[in-house]
Order: sequence, then C-alpha cells, then structure tokens
Amino acid sequence: MSTIDEKLTAAKADLADRDGVLVAFSGGVDSSVVAAIAYDALGDDAVACTAKSETLPEAELTDAKRVTDEIGIRHEIAEFSELDDPNFVENDDERCYHCRTMRLGSMFEAAAKLDIGVVCDGTNADDVSAGHRPGLRAVEELDAYSPLLQHDISKSEVREIAERYDLSVADKPAMACLSSRIPTGLEVTEERLSRIERAETLLRQWGFTQFRVRDHDGLARIELGEAELSRALDEEFVRTARDHFADLGFDHVTLDLHGYRTGSVSPEGDAREPDGERASDSERGARDSNGVSYER
Repeated sequence: MSTIDEKLTAAKADLADRDGVLVAFSGGVDSSVVAAIAYDALGDDAVACTAKSETLPEAELTDAKRVTDEIGIRHEIAEFSELDDPNFVENDDERCYHCRTMRLGSMFEAAAKLDIGVVCDGTNADDVSAGHRPGLRAVEELDAYSPLLQHDISKSEVREIAERYDLSVADKPAMACLSSRIPTGLEVTEERLSRIERAETLLRQWGFTQFRVRDHDGLARIELGEAELSRALDEEFVRTARDHFADLGFDHVTLDLHGYRTGSVSPEGDAREPDGERASDSERGARDSNGVSYER
C-alpha cells in the first residue's frame, strides 16, 4: 500500500506531465489541495477557477479568493445561473447531477478560453463509496480529471496534505451549496436562497461556527453543532433570532435539538453534493418533536 508521501509525489508528477490544468475550485479542502499540488507541479500553468452562481454563499467566494492567495495560484471566476435550468429548479433527487453538470460545464468553457486542455476536480477516494452521489456521474460524463481519486488519496490524507501545504482550510468543515438547505421537491428559488444565505450570515456574525439554516417553505430550522446548542437556548438569542429571521421573510423559526447533521433536509439515502452532505434521516418537517419553536 502506498504511503501518503508516495501518493503525493505521484499526484504531483502526474500533473507536472500536463501542459496546464484548470482546477474547479470551491475553496474547500479537496479542491484547495488539488490547486496546491497543481501549482507546485506547474506553477503559472495551473489556474484555479470558481463557479459563481446564486447557490454559492458570498462568504465562500471570499474564502476561495483568500485561499488562492495563500497558494499563489491564479484565480478566475466563471459566472452562470443554475436557476436557468428548470431541472435544477425542480429540485428532485437528481438536483446535484444538474448542478454539477452546469458547474463543470462552466469550468470547461473557462478552460477553453484559456487554451487549457485539462479540467481537474476535487473528488477524493472516499467519495465514490459515500452512497448515492449523482454529481459524480457528471464528473464522469464530462471527463473531468480527479487526481485525488486517481491516486487513491482519502479525505483524511487530503487534510494531512493540506497541513503540509500550510493551508488555512485544512480543518474546514464540509460546505454544501445553499440549495442543499431546501427539501427535495420544494422549488429552488432566488428568494429562498437569499434568505438562507442572509440567515446563515447572521449566525456567523453571532459567533456560531457549525450550523445550517434549513428552509422548509418559510419555516427556518436552525441546526447548530452540539457544543453550541446551549447558546441557542438563551432567552436573548431566542428573541434576537426570532425577530431577525422574521425580517428576512421566515414565518416561523425552530431549533433542531438533534443539532447539526449533514444532509438532514433530504430524503434518506440522498447524498447531497458537492461536499458529501449525506442524508441521515428522512425529511423532518421541522414542526415536530425534534425542534424548539421560536414563534414569530
């Protein structure tokens, strides 16, 4: 079995053998490691490109720009709208396939403009066994190259490599796009995406670090990391969250007592992409015994 040093050396040599690569760059740890290896191998012939759309939180775009500065790699932005595709808006269990197809399509268009023949993504060796991952089908169909997968680099090894490159995102939690906060079957709209982003921005400003705001058609279900749940039971937080979320357009606000769980908004077995958020429960209406309700 290859060691992490051998895998990293092989991945670097692999990319160094290319004329140039464009890395589909979200700013998460997987794509950051691919970008770091690519820049290490190719220097200025490596480019990181972030797909900007309504489902990308502004804070994530800011982080992506910061990490490319850490690496030193050139950073491009490709803009598109997922809401132009009715299949995506419908939000069925193939939403991530439609999303990844559009995002990677924008990467290939950007690469063509830069005369770059290879588009890399951050799929790692653990992703292929992580359950239903419709986005991976788009990676295969568009023939994006996945160096982490090709060289059998697991998620834990990705984080170790990130530490070796001294990347600030080495311990960054997985972050799915904003549409992952909307239950399957409920249309993805700009209004819903906007109020989710603004609600999560408030939680970040209030000092929370691990959270999601799930939008159940006007009912906000707040999920917080276990260590932070007690803060949300404070009377001042209850009042503040209720008032501010009402101003954003939510009719009701609840706190999920299960705490933060990846993919909990989606039907069981539906693994949400791009960061592997995986459903562990069937959709919970957020009005049942799982949550404390903060009525408007």
